[in-house]
Amino acid sequence: MRNYIQTMIVLCLSVLATHTQADVIASTSGNSKILMYIQPVEYTNPIKLWHYYKDYWFYQGPVVEIEAKQRLSQQYGEVEFCDGNATGHALLWLQPKMFYNPQLEVFYGEVVVNVYKGQGEFVTSYKGKSNVRGMLGAYADIWIQKAYADALDHALAKMQRDVTLQNFMQYGKLVTFGKNSRHVILGIRNHDKSID
Repeated sequence: MRNYIQTMIVLCLSVLATHTQADVIASTSGNSKILMYIQPVEYTNPIKLWHYYKDYWFYQGPVVEIEAKQRLSQQYGEVEFCDGNATGHALLWLQPKMFYNPQLEVFYGEVVVNVYKGQGEFVTSYKGKSNVRGMLGAYADIWIQKAYADALDHALAKMQRDVTLQNFMQYGKLVTFGKNSRHVILGIRNHDKSID
């Protein structure tokens, strides 16, 4: 009986170790080409859009995450949110901003997309802006979502025009030559790291 209990304990421990090892392999094998990151403060601290008689508070993180994941997946395939175990050859740090003008009833959205290599080295930055007319009281969440969507589309259009970045996103390699030219590929030069 004693040998039977010891055998069962060893068997249970080996099964547990096998499942734990399989979970670790499964979590690390899901490498994505592109990771996106939004600061945690965008999920915990709401921002206030001001109107004369009413205010509207909302969290930027969830809105931008949904819009960005949808748009980035369409253009670059597999996109994951960056957490502790995720790896990829590019990291996109999204920085959203929103302003509302109550006199003109216009939502001004802005998303800055900072591109980093998988090792953490900064590559370039793109800024997308949008103006969306809408009232703060009626369907404000729809207007905010549209403003961020338009700003992301503007930034992603700039990213699509950058041949060097597209090659980096596809192949994971950035071709650089010399100190004066930041990115040189196929005879196209981008001397400014930040493309507005």
